[in-house]
Amino acid sequence: MAVNQATTLKGNGRPQGTPMPGAITSSKPGKTAPRLIEDLLSYDPQCLPPSGRNILTDPAPQFQKDIAPPPLLTKGSCRHKYMRKLDQCHLPSIKWKSDRSTSYKLASFCQECRCHLLLMVDFHNGSGERPCPNSQYPLHHFIHVPQSSSPRRSSVDLRQGDRWVDQQRFECSSPCCPAAITIRITPPRITPEWKKLLTDEELVKKRAEAVMELAPDRFEGHACPAPVNVLINLRLYINNALRNPEVKKIASMNKKFITSFGVDGQPCRDLLMYLGFTYDNGEWTQPQPEMTPSIPLDGSLNILLDDVEKELMVLITQLPEHERRSAALQFSPLPSVKEMRRLLGALDYDTTLASRTIDLTAQEHPYYASLGATLDFSDSLLIFAYERQTASDPESAPYYLECLQDLAEGRKSDELMTKAVLMESEGQFSRKDIPKAYQYFGLNSSSRELDDETIIGSFRSRVGDAPRQEAEMRRALRIIGLDRKSVRIQSEAANSVTNYEQALTWLGAEKATPDEFIVSMYTLKVTENPNEREIARNAVSLIAGKRNSEALKSWLATGELGEVEMDVGHAYNRLGIEDRTLDDEMILTTFDIRVSEAPSQVQDLRLALKSIAKSKDSRLIANYLDTGSSTPEHALHDWPVGLENIGNTCYLNSLLQFYFTVKPLRTLVLNFDDYRMPLDAESLGKKRVGSRKVTAKEVIRAQKFVVELQKLFLSMISASTSAVTPEQELARLTLISSSNEDNIRRMSLLAGKRPSLGEISGMPLLGPLGPPPPGPEAVYENLEIDQAENLMDIDTDLQHGAVDETADVQAAHKDDSSSEATLVEPSANEDNDLMIIDSEPKGQQQQIMDDKENLPPQKVDPPWPSTPDSKQEPLRESSPSKVNEQKRKLTTNKTVGDGICDIVTTNGAPPTPPSEGPPHRPPPVPPRPKAEETKTNVQDEVELGAQQDVTEVVGNVLFQLQCAMKPKSIDKSGEQIDEIKDLFFGKTKSYIVKNNKVRMKEEFFSDIKVDVASGRRDIYSALDGYFDEQMVDVEGSRAPQYGTISQLPPVLQIQVHRVQFDAEKKVSFKSNHHLELKETVFLDRYMDSDDAEHTQRRQESWDWKARLRELQSRKAVLSDTEMRINLPDVLERTKDYLTTLQALEDDDAIEVDSSTLDSIGQMAAEVRRELNDLEAEIKTLTSNINSQFTDLRSIPYRLQSVFIHRGSVSFGHYWIYIYDFAKDVWRKYNDGYVTEVKDRKEIFEQEIYNPATPYFLVYVKDEAKDELVEPVCRHIPEVANERPTEMAKTGHAGESTVAQELEGNRRIPWGGVFQGTTPSTASWDANDTYNPDGW
Repeated sequence: MAVNQATTLKGNGRPQGTPMPGAITSSKPGKTAPRLIEDLLSYDPQCLPPSGRNILTDPAPQFQKDIAPPPLLTKGSCRHKYMRKLDQCHLPSIKWKSDRSTSYKLASFCQECRCHLLLMVDFHNGSGERPCPNSQYPLHHFIHVPQSSSPRRSSVDLRQGDRWVDQQRFECSSPCCPAAITIRITPPRITPEWKKLLTDEELVKKRAEAVMELAPDRFEGHACPAPVNVLINLRLYINNALRNPEVKKIASMNKKFITSFGVDGQPCRDLLMYLGFTYDNGEWTQPQPEMTPSIPLDGSLNILLDDVEKELMVLITQLPEHERRSAALQFSPLPSVKEMRRLLGALDYDTTLASRTIDLTAQEHPYYASLGATLDFSDSLLIFAYERQTASDPESAPYYLECLQDLAEGRKSDELMTKAVLMESEGQFSRKDIPKAYQYFGLNSSSRELDDETIIGSFRSRVGDAPRQEAEMRRALRIIGLDRKSVRIQSEAANSVTNYEQALTWLGAEKATPDEFIVSMYTLKVTENPNEREIARNAVSLIAGKRNSEALKSWLATGELGEVEMDVGHAYNRLGIEDRTLDDEMILTTFDIRVSEAPSQVQDLRLALKSIAKSKDSRLIANYLDTGSSTPEHALHDWPVGLENIGNTCYLNSLLQFYFTVKPLRTLVLNFDDYRMPLDAESLGKKRVGSRKVTAKEVIRAQKFVVELQKLFLSMISASTSAVTPEQELARLTLISSSNEDNIRRMSLLAGKRPSLGEISGMPLLGPLGPPPPGPEAVYENLEIDQAENLMDIDTDLQHGAVDETADVQAAHKDDSSSEATLVEPSANEDNDLMIIDSEPKGQQQQIMDDKENLPPQKVDPPWPSTPDSKQEPLRESSPSKVNEQKRKLTTNKTVGDGICDIVTTNGAPPTPPSEGPPHRPPPVPPRPKAEETKTNVQDEVELGAQQDVTEVVGNVLFQLQCAMKPKSIDKSGEQIDEIKDLFFGKTKSYIVKNNKVRMKEEFFSDIKVDVASGRRDIYSALDGYFDEQMVDVEGSRAPQYGTISQLPPVLQIQVHRVQFDAEKKVSFKSNHHLELKETVFLDRYMDSDDAEHTQRRQESWDWKARLRELQSRKAVLSDTEMRINLPDVLERTKDYLTTLQALEDDDAIEVDSSTLDSIGQMAAEVRRELNDLEAEIKTLTSNINSQFTDLRSIPYRLQSVFIHRGSVSFGHYWIYIYDFAKDVWRKYNDGYVTEVKDRKEIFEQEIYNPATPYFLVYVKDEAKDELVEPVCRHIPEVANERPTEMAKTGHAGESTVAQELEGNRRIPWGGVFQGTTPSTASWDANDTYNPDGW
């Protein structure tokens, strides 16, 4: 009968490839308990073979008759003689019976290499209640569990630095057995260096002689102790400590002690301290372990001393016989092997007859290890081992059958031969049958040109020639199909379809094939061969069931194809969505765009949307499909408002959202009149912000900015919609500093081009052209005439020297806190993380998609890929595509003859209509400027305006807020102190140590700049880089510099630097290394302090980091090679290759000096040891650094905002996550959408492909967080009166309304008044002032 190899029935009637309930489901072999014990005795973690194969955990290599098996053990490895450590064991009674609460441990030491073994057995695994051995499972069959194992890992031992630990976990594969074992191996406690101290005759003699020279009279006639005496003395001290409860002191001149261990014990000090001895005032005190220890021992010191006592006895027994004879010690530990077998249920297993001869060349043939058995297994146990291996590793079943067949022949065993024949009759085949199967069809299995089509063609041809041999041919074909893992060949061989994969293969379909094509393929199959109709219907049925396709099920039942469900991958492609992580709102927006582009395809688009809704289990999209609208998940009054993107302003929106949540800043803006800077000459003459004087023009501009910000905040509070649109003027004032605005105007005069000062309604607002710019009157055109004249006089006085600002302006250019330093002109290679308009010609559609951030508001990112190399044909102007609609909105000029006239003029007057052309025809796309024209005009305009990143805009905003408001006080340097300074600015101290003198400089800071460009790190290590000690050039020499925080701001801003420069390619690029954020950081470690312990901790941390850098540099040398493997592997492969050359036959062999091979092997071993030591020390140092300040937790700051960027250094998209402390919820502010973050991994973990990365972080003081931030502030008027009506018309507070309010100097009550009120009780009172208490 033809049975699939992977599901052949075992002796107990269960399909061999089907795991039994509760059984381990793995595709790897295991080993029986006797085999495991045998391998454990040979397993030496200190001497793994060059191949890296682990005899304990790795599968035995498959034996090839023509190839000598690789050596299983390394020369010099230990064949262990494990002895029991009785005081550390917990063993069962003689007549023990395990249950689920049972656990035992066997502690042993090796009498040869002194390593320690802890074997722990428990019965807690799975739900089985019938432990092996039993009638069905005569032995445990253990499978390695790598996820619960730790092979040869480093573990910090506080008493002896780094010590490796090798821990392996195995579980019984029997479904009814809950047994599991843990094997833990550790190296000797006494290191090779300490062993030499105790046993080297010369060292022992030298120590004793040094002692005797100090007091020759006292030691007259005393002989130097031998190593055996030193070992015995140390053992006596340890034995006394373990068994004598009295605390004993050892006098400094104790003869036995100092002759054994040196003057004051100093030569052996490290060893003695490790063992728990203490030294004080010239006296040593013996270790003080727990005096009434339980058995088994559980105290770390008790176990340590017990281990060392055993090792000392081993060292004594390893001394020359004449020395041991003088010691007269009896040391007869009990072997552990018998207890191992008892614990693992292998004490009395069935063995082969002693008279049985085994006709195999090796003492134990590799077949035994492959089956997880041992040489002495009886035939019935070998069959059991074979069945367990085949069940655990069905893919290797042909090899296991070959093992069984050859062992049957070698043993001359009728029982084994009968089992092998039975397996073949049930459809199993051995490894030997595979080449025979290929030969049956005249095929070469090693041919690269051999494919499934050729094999099936050969089979069909042979069947046509010899139909009587069809059964034999199908068996051979099935073997080939299993060997190649080809579902198609297996289906052909079986002439049946049993699963989804076979159904697809049989029909010639793929997983992505739509349902309607499945029916077409069925029809084609049945037309070609009507006899296969039932098989074809079965294939369609299997596909329908797997896909849960109602369409195919309908076809099978009625012959009519129902509504075809679109494959989810095809659905995303149909909507043009490449990023499947888009939220539901963005998907709906994309759907709306696609429908508007192609209304005739709405049904197909709805199918795609339905498929996506089903795959995401999205109630929002499902509701949209059912009702045509998406109901907001949250009530408007209880949810923040979004900000629409008005063109390249995603980062601006993120920043405005953050500022809105800061309660003191929101209060200041809404009640700006209380903080407004007076504009009289005396006040302006004293005003200094950012270490420089500020002009009247800058103050007026800044106040205009705050008024615009106030408009937006009012709009966000009272909007009855889910999103509002910021004014273009606010965007211009925020993005462009006053100095850069002047630069744009100056460049317009020099270049003859018209610089952009922003946009209105999607159209560019262009600067002056032609005649000289207007005088200062234009700046003050919106003020009263007499006020403007006075202010012009002030500025004139400043310009003519009434106030000497030349020096201050020069200083400002050098000061980081000045607006000039904050908003600088970015060069071509600086960190411009947003879109740069490319002056190179390329397809217009591609250009539009690259300039996504410059497009008018859209609630979805372009879903299709945009790469510099892709070439796309521009769409026709008449196309309804949104791409062209957006492109036309970007078209800012209209050709009139040879000139250009602006669609929107600077004074707001309507444009002159064109003299010809259809009135409704869209303006043509103007020709792109040449590269040389663009270089001096467009590039400067775009970079100075649209290309400022978040951190640059932050500086401009803070500068303008300070300029706009009056000072609270003036510090000794003349710097203005105000609410913004108190809220966002702290102070740092910078120390430079030179010639034993310390220089200190204290200065304000508004953000901390951290670097993740060089690699992955957490927030603490990133902050460390800002404050840690580093070497700087001071007056021609190097000196250490470090920083501290002398004053923390309530709102702490952190800029994340991600941009690097490739010196070879001359381009900047963004680093996407992960920054591990923490929701709470403790800043104690960075505070300025006179505490000596605090200073010492910081110095220790710096020293560790310096050492760590050295180790990592050395590790890189040993690990990073051109072959992409480490240096030890390179050397070992070189040795193996040279050895292979020697083994070549005839004249091809190359003689290689054996000493050369030995040298290479020795070098590889030395380098590997060094690499292991490096890794161990690196791990220790890293642990020390990470734990150095963990106890300092008195200054907590909580993470409140995370600015995110996805893209490259030249383009991308920003959004922000903001935390609501009151509601314990993170929200994502993505332009017009504000959504709840369901899974915080979205913020704190990083994607692999094109990750979104943090660019700017905000932490707030924990104790003041409720007063500092409040994300939700919505007060939507419900009763129509004058003001709400106007708001309802525009979606935000009208400009005229705010202007009237400011003109009338009306105060908006704030300062906590809105807290605790509800939307239904808030109103505007009769005096046009917001009243939260009711209408």
